[in-house]
Amino acid sequence: MRSKDFLSISDVTIEELEALLERAVHVKQHPEQYRQALAGQTLAMIFQKPSTRTRVSFEVGTWQLGGYALYLSGTDLQIGRGETIADTARVLSRYCNGIMARVFGHADIEELGKWATVPVINGLSDLTHPCQAAADFLTLKERRGTLAGLRLAYVGDGNNVAHSLMLAGAKLGVSVSVATPPGYGPKAEVVERAASDAKRTGARIAVEERPEDAVRGADAIYTDVWTSMGQEQEQQERRKAFAGYQVSAAMMRLANPECVFMHCLPAHRGEEVAAEVADSPQSVIFDEAENRLHAQKAIMVELMGKR
Repeated sequence: MRSKDFLSISDVTIEELEALLERAVHVKQHPEQYRQALAGQTLAMIFQKPSTRTRVSFEVGTWQLGGYALYLSGTDLQIGRGETIADTARVLSRYCNGIMARVFGHADIEELGKWATVPVINGLSDLTHPCQAAADFLTLKERRGTLAGLRLAYVGDGNNVAHSLMLAGAKLGVSVSVATPPGYGPKAEVVERAASDAKRTGARIAVEERPEDAVRGADAIYTDVWTSMGQEQEQQERRKAFAGYQVSAAMMRLANPECVFMHCLPAHRGEEVAAEVADSPQSVIFDEAENRLHAQKAIMVELMGKR
């Protein structure tokens, strides 16, 4: 990759993203060839937010590549007591070979990237979730063989996951339609950036209000929780706003017969998705969860691996 960091799908070119997915396929199929890829290296993992998939996949992945992952919660660092992100980035760069951070504000991950002299990986921010998108499109690639020309519908909150799906889909030739209630749509600047990239690949980026319009004829239907971490005070308001946006069996029937159901997890069955959909043969949610491991190993190999 041209950039030393992986903060957003926007940071990589179309060719780099395609190569990253090819690397992820190879890492998954031939793990024995990568057992020393990070030998002697340490990944500092900063968690402002708790996590299941991000922590376990990065920690296990680093170990499988021959490195060591160091878990650092908000209470383990001096950031919570007034030390600047810039100073933290510079100190960790003297100790570690890479930094992965799961943060609230995207400005924090950008500040880490600005001041760190080692690669910084965005494990999640309020704006983007690039590692999740890499795993999602790896999953679709495995299922369909090729990505160009596919249609993905996202139903729900126009959040960080929706942003990264649009940005990645545009670069990979996958048309992405996002259906959200009024006031909960994706950020305009992200939509514009994705639409610009889509011109090169022939993909279509669209924002709808009616879920039926987005999912009709789709090859994949994706959703996420209606209330993300840090938005708990909005939970009741959001449940009302998102009524009618649950991915149900009836909604799945509007899509292509081979359509898969996708979710970044954790899933709230009975809210954003019906249990019969989440646990159906069409569901690939646990394939996506597994592929977080392989996609992130590929990212670490690309950024931190021995040349």
